[in-house]
Amino acid sequence: MADRPPTVLVAGAGPVGLTAAHELARRGVRVRLIDAADGPATSSRALAVHARTMEVLDQMGALDALLPLGRRVTHFTMHRRGRTLVRFDTNYETLPTRYPFSLMVDQVVTERVLRERTARHGVDIEWGVELTAVQPGPDAVEVTLRHPDGRTEETTVPWLVGADGGRSTVRRQLGMRLVGDSTQEWLNADVTLDADLAPDSNHLLHTDPGTLLLVPFPEPGKWRVVDTVDVAGADDPELVRRRLAAKVGRALGRPVEVGVPSWLSVFTVQQRQITRMRSGRCFLAGDAAHVHSPASGQGMNSGLQDAYNLAWKLADVVRGHAGPELLDSYDAERVPTGAVLLRSTRTATALVSLRTALAPALLTAGTAVLRAVPPLRRRIEGRMIRGFCGLALAYPDSPLTLPTGAAGAAGGTGGTRGAGGIRPGDRVPGAAGPAGGGVDWGALRAELADPRWTLLACVPGGGDSGAGVPAAGIDGYREVLAEVERSFGAAVSVRLLADGDGPGVVPDADGTLRRSLGVAPGEFLLIRPDGYLAARDRGPDRIPEVLRACALLPEGVAPAPH
Repeated sequence: MADRPPTVLVAGAGPVGLTAAHELARRGVRVRLIDAADGPATSSRALAVHARTMEVLDQMGALDALLPLGRRVTHFTMHRRGRTLVRFDTNYETLPTRYPFSLMVDQVVTERVLRERTARHGVDIEWGVELTAVQPGPDAVEVTLRHPDGRTEETTVPWLVGADGGRSTVRRQLGMRLVGDSTQEWLNADVTLDADLAPDSNHLLHTDPGTLLLVPFPEPGKWRVVDTVDVAGADDPELVRRRLAAKVGRALGRPVEVGVPSWLSVFTVQQRQITRMRSGRCFLAGDAAHVHSPASGQGMNSGLQDAYNLAWKLADVVRGHAGPELLDSYDAERVPTGAVLLRSTRTATALVSLRTALAPALLTAGTAVLRAVPPLRRRIEGRMIRGFCGLALAYPDSPLTLPTGAAGAAGGTGGTRGAGGIRPGDRVPGAAGPAGGGVDWGALRAELADPRWTLLACVPGGGDSGAGVPAAGIDGYREVLAEVERSFGAAVSVRLLADGDGPGVVPDADGTLRRSLGVAPGEFLLIRPDGYLAARDRGPDRIPEVLRACALLPEGVAPAPH
């Protein structure tokens, strides 16, 4: 894409910037990707890739390369004074997914996979290129770049995405400020442990006082240890090694061999975010827009989902498939999501650090109750999963969430739920093809890997007609769908949910998929490119109105000024 001027400049080539660049380029948008660093990061940093992020990577086509490189974690175990207090299992019963686990993999590996995928779409990273100034305008953004040889480049780009981390230059240049608080200081240490701990679990060790959080790496015997109390000595790996050996041994009640840390870092636990993530033609994503406690591993996950949310919207506007008002939904969706994550990570921080004087006694008593009452433990497991996996995220108040049967009055109500179905604003489980329940989600999963929107219609059969359904039944419905495909096909994949097979059909021979989605004959679903339901409605005459309410434009129609 270097032979033509870029349409979007992405500042920052970490996982957030790579995701934005990949998804824009996958949709044919010309991207320039820069990073002030000399080259890719070498320290492990973030480890956890949660279920919703794996669904996103699956839709991007990147997950198959990443899965074999990580370790699947399905448990959380608590220890104190030589006793295993409780082991929590995963509970995804209310959040079906193909990926009911967390994948522990070094961030450098995740970035490598994303770099390789992004390069396939013609995007190369310009390392050592630092963005130093931003001047937004009504029709473009003027930026100043400093190259490794000291040369200064002044250029203009139509759109700018700031994925340049917690010290974001883009954020500062736009006059935005992270709002929130800083609390504790923690220490990260990557070490080898000879401790005979289950490698498919995270482990919380109460060390009297304080706690250690142990997270397994893919490599056997290697662990990330987070010390929530003692942060001194980060410049003395041997001191940290001895201290960790004593603490781990005290919590497990046996001697433990600890290797010299291969990486040490002291960091301040922060809970901050900006109040808006867009300023005209400039956008912020990831740590540039919000910083979290690492207690539940949300930083990289939420940032990657910011970029995924933004990229398809920006691509639709750039390509003329949607009006510019579509971009308003980025702020409307991701700022509230950031606020929810801040609350959940604040809770996780308190639970991990256990700093109150009563914590040891409460921990021992509380876990004894959980062991004695399995149904209670199962409910707790479900709540824990909802707090960090990302699958419970919904957009009920988004301007892209249409009340059922009222496409002209978009947003704010979250629609209604059909029998056994999902509400507008909810994630469509088939976005990742969850296993189980007797439902074959494979065809829907493949359909939702398409970078376009999906219009999924359940046409009436035979003489079945209802409100809004033409008497001609399936033939009349097919005619309307064909016209929609001619007008909106560049942006919308039009599909039938039907018994048979063939072009344009998502097969559902026994109707189990229709029942799981709660779709009745004559109804249709409009699913966003990120796998969330925008609308469910009835009758082919409603389809064009629903598409327009989501800012989508027919072929040849110029967007109105915004």
